[in-house]
Amino acid sequence: MEFDVIIIGGSYAGMSAGLQLARARRNVLVIDAGQRRNRYAAHSHGFLTQDGKPPAEIAAAGRAELMRYATVQWLDDWVETAEPVDGGFRIVARQGTVHTAHRLILAAGVQDELPELPGLAQRWGKHVFHCPYCHGYELQQGHIGVLAVSAISLHQGLMLPDWGTTTLFLNDAFEPDAEQLAHLKARNVQVEPGRVARLDGEAVDVVMQDGRVFSLAGLFVATRVRPGALAAQLGCELEEGPLGPYVKADFTRATTIPGVFACGDLARPAGSVALAVGDGAMAGAAAHRSLMFGL
Repeated sequence: MEFDVIIIGGSYAGMSAGLQLARARRNVLVIDAGQRRNRYAAHSHGFLTQDGKPPAEIAAAGRAELMRYATVQWLDDWVETAEPVDGGFRIVARQGTVHTAHRLILAAGVQDELPELPGLAQRWGKHVFHCPYCHGYELQQGHIGVLAVSAISLHQGLMLPDWGTTTLFLNDAFEPDAEQLAHLKARNVQVEPGRVARLDGEAVDVVMQDGRVFSLAGLFVATRVRPGALAAQLGCELEEGPLGPYVKADFTRATTIPGVFACGDLARPAGSVALAVGDGAMAGAAAHRSLMFGL
C-alpha cells in the first residue's frame, strides 16, 4: 500500500483527522477539491480561539500546520472512484492519478440544496443562513425571518427568538396545527401565511406575492443536504436525517464498511466547524488505532 491512510476532503474535519495521524508518524494523503461548505460566509463563529475569523483563514492556517509534518502529502483534486482492494482501498482522482491506502477517511462534507427562490442564492452565507449558532449573534437582535421549506422549519422558528424578533414565513410549505401555533405564540413568533415571491434589497427584503415587503437583518432556511457519491459507492450505510441522508458512523467515526471512517458534516445530521474538528480528531485517532491493532 502506498499510504497508511487517505483522507478524502481537506476541510476542517479532514485536516483534524490528518493531524492525529501525522503526529503518529503515519503516511497520509489528503485529497481536496477546495469546495468548503462555508466558503460563502465572510466569518466563522462558535469555534473556540477562532471565533469571528474568515473561514478561508482558518482553513489556510490548518493546512499550514498539517503540512509541517513530513509524512503528509496533499493533492488538490476530486476523487472519482473509491473501491476496496486486497489489503486496503484504491482511489482514482479526476486528473487520473491512482493511490492506495490501508484505511480511508471520508471527510468531503455535503452540498446544500437551496430553495429555488429568486434572490436567495446570491445572499447565501451573507444574509441568508442555516445555523443560528454560527450567524445569529451578529444580527444584533434585529428582525429575523425563517423561510419555511417543510415542517422542519418549525424548529428554526422556535429557536430564533433568542437571537431577535422572529417571523416565520410559511411560504405554502406547511401549515402549523393548533398546538404548534400555540408554541410559536408562546415564543412570540409572528406567523406570516402566503407565498414568498423573491428576496430583494441590500440585506434581505422578503417580498411576498401580494406585494408586501418585510425588511430583515437576516433570513434562515433549513437546506436539504446531499452527500457525495463515494460513501454509497463503497457500500457505507446511510441514515436519513431531518435535512437529508448522512453516513452512518459509530462513536469512533467508523462506518459500516471495515477500514472506512467518516467525519464532519458528511457523517452527522447537522454540524459546525467546531463539531467537524472534534469529529476529525476522533476519526484520525480511530483510524490509527485500527492500523495498530488490525481492527
